[in-house]
Amino acid sequence: MTDILDDLAWRDLIAQSTDLSELRALLAAGPVTLYCGFDPTAPSLHLGNLIQILTLRRFQQAGHRPIGLVGGATGLIGDPSGKSAERVLNTEETVAGWVERIRGQISRFLDFDEGPTGATMVSNLDWTGPMSVIEFLRDVGKHFPVNRMLARETVKARLESSGMSYTEFSYVLLQSMDYLELYRRHGCVLQTGGSDQWGNLTAGVDLIRRVEGGTAHALTTPLLTKADGSKFGKTAGGETYWLDPELTSPFAFYQFWINADDRDIENYFKVFSFRPREEIEQLLKDGAERPAARIPQRALAEEVTTLVHGAEETAAAIAASKALFGQGELGELDERTLAAALSEVPRTEVAPGELPPVADLLTASGLCKSKSEARRAIAQGGAYVNNAKVESGDAVPSAGDLLHGRFLVLRRGKRNIGGVEVVRS
Repeated sequence: MTDILDDLAWRDLIAQSTDLSELRALLAAGPVTLYCGFDPTAPSLHLGNLIQILTLRRFQQAGHRPIGLVGGATGLIGDPSGKSAERVLNTEETVAGWVERIRGQISRFLDFDEGPTGATMVSNLDWTGPMSVIEFLRDVGKHFPVNRMLARETVKARLESSGMSYTEFSYVLLQSMDYLELYRRHGCVLQTGGSDQWGNLTAGVDLIRRVEGGTAHALTTPLLTKADGSKFGKTAGGETYWLDPELTSPFAFYQFWINADDRDIENYFKVFSFRPREEIEQLLKDGAERPAARIPQRALAEEVTTLVHGAEETAAAIAASKALFGQGELGELDERTLAAALSEVPRTEVAPGELPPVADLLTASGLCKSKSEARRAIAQGGAYVNNAKVESGDAVPSAGDLLHGRFLVLRRGKRNIGGVEVVRS
């Protein structure tokens, strides 16, 4: 077994812990069973959730046994932590569908062999569903002093603003009961999560102590932030980067890492990469010496995209990235990958029939502010259609130029990409 706590500390992945020295001794005597919970409040997990999934993976690689819990019960309520208003409750059918999707996403990252470190997947609906209200109040509720619950920061903030229903007020009891059940059923003695979950995690530790007289631990990771102040895992427009390829294409996912700020890349490497420490440090050094080459960004983009979407999708994303910037053959890209790539750049739509002049397309796509600016770009040799330089200010693409019969790739200079799509009504 490797010293997982030293590794997590180097990666800046330890925010809070109930007792690090005691936990270290427990891990050394391992294997230790630990869990992390994921609520199905959307049809997919996102980049923020990936931090917790990979933390479970790191513990497993260090010789411990992870449990991935999908909140079939808690997902029907939703954690109020970090929320300024009451959640909209989803139907049981919707949540059940999301449970299966998320169970599948988590399962791809863990090893489910039958050895002592083999992972387990559970849903908390298995023990919460059959329980009566009276059982819940008598066996769980009586261990939670109301004054202590009212003192929680999440509760105080909501009571001072929009208020909180009893439904969300009771969420901490359900999550604590999860920890107690996993302690009883699987000998689970460690729960991990983001630092915003600290109150929920320690409430579970306290419930195990009160009910079973047992010792359990909690460990949180810091909430990852970006150097420019924007939220990690969000697009410039505030949209979320999902792990589901139907919600965020592998190309867009790959580009997230390629476009990572130089100030963020070290943190990202530590949190998301499984490369040896020496290799990470060398890549960061190479990146500092040649920032324009974006060496660490490219290495991390390939590693994480492969981890989430597989080698084939990653190869397609890399090929699309190169082709868009004139370093590969656009015609070799499959239609799905090209469509995903162009959805990430400024684009314009045209009706079937004769195509407008290139100058008009450059303007309509937003690559140029006016037709006169577009003509100047063409005259200066800085305009391209499908990576071919446009030679004339009056140039008009032909139907034969359309990729997959519907796309044109526009480029102004080396880095400014736009797209054209023929849309049939």
